[in-house]
Amino acid sequence: MPPPESPPESLPQDPAAGPVPPGTGWPEDPATADTPAAASPEDVRALAASAGSLAELAARESVCRACPRLVQWREQVARAKRRSFADQPYWGRPVPSWGDERPRVLILGLAPAAHGGNRTGRVFTGDRSGDVLFASLWRCGLAARPDSVTAGDGQRLIGTRMTAAVRCAPPANKPAVAERDTCAPWLAAELAILLPGLRAIVCLGHFAWQVLWPQLAASGWAVPRPRPAFGHGREVLLEPGADVRAGHPLLVLGCYHPSQQNTFTGRVTSAMLDEVFGRAARYPGL
Repeated sequence: MPPPESPPESLPQDPAAGPVPPGTGWPEDPATADTPAAASPEDVRALAASAGSLAELAARESVCRACPRLVQWREQVARAKRRSFADQPYWGRPVPSWGDERPRVLILGLAPAAHGGNRTGRVFTGDRSGDVLFASLWRCGLAARPDSVTAGDGQRLIGTRMTAAVRCAPPANKPAVAERDTCAPWLAAELAILLPGLRAIVCLGHFAWQVLWPQLAASGWAVPRPRPAFGHGREVLLEPGADVRAGHPLLVLGCYHPSQQNTFTGRVTSAMLDEVFGRAARYPGL
């Protein structure tokens, strides 16, 4: 596997800078100094399966060190920083899922951004993609504020939770297949807790869409064959299988990712995002 690339627009690395040690006072840090940290794919499977609660699962996610390339990259970025954030501390750890603990809507993305979630410690927070996303969530009644600046800023999701297929910021925003698979048990454990109450899942981008279907099939949902193709506004209504505790269908929605490239080119607009998140909000009757 190739070595991590150098962080763009960065300063000389500061050895005293991030990552933030767990339990040292960072706002919304779910971990403590005693939280067990995965060091291998086997550790991830064991720790995810035994977490027992969303809070403990988020804590264990946030200290994971199972993927050497991602660990090196996220910590390198946190030490080098971007010039525009040179005076700010960086989180520099895996970014755990965040939001309502009993959501009816789940938003699934690809991975944190190097100078977004990897800096702020909150998923989809601290970059232009997050600005566009949270503005739409607020307009649709799924967020308490139209912006998300950093952890501890008072933002709150309403009946909604956010997570990512890969918890660490990857070089060039492209996780390797092995990294995706190593991270999968965190998502599987989260879905096992959330699915009985979930009514809708919004997948931001093709990567998240592809990751979700095997997870749902393994959880007992009646996944169509062949699997549905991704598209913006694509809707798939799933019925629960015999072994699923949920007594209601699950709506899966596709949504173009609000990346800078997509928003600048007009591939995805505020109105398009509002259409998808408005549909998700209305479906469970939030």
